Amino acid sequence: MIEFAVDSIETPALTKAQLADLLFDQIGLNKRESKDMIDAFFDLIAQRLVDGKDVKLSGFGNFQIRTKAPRPGRNPRTGEAIPIQARRVVTFHASSKLKEQIQSAASVAG
Repeated sequence: MIEFAVDSIETPALTKAQLADLLFDQIGLNKRESKDMIDAFFDLIAQRLVDGKDVKLSGFGNFQIRTKAPRPGRNPRTGEAIPIQARRVVTFHASSKLKEQIQSAASVAG
């Protein structure tokens, strides 16, 4: 298994550009191949979700499409009742393996 060191990341969020740089630095793909691979990976995931299909990444978690029913809502500023339309949302559920890694990292840091 290849382990990626992400200690050099300066921003709190991991970006697609940083992932492509990691492929370039640690796998040896050229920059264009790295960017294309990351883009293709996320395009594939996005298309599966748009098609209404779940995405399961072993050892990481599941992305699922959920349909939320319409419901009454309220504008918090004015108190006015407004209808909230039915919509599809993406949910993410971390795998137990990922949860364990997060918990062990939290216990070491805390």
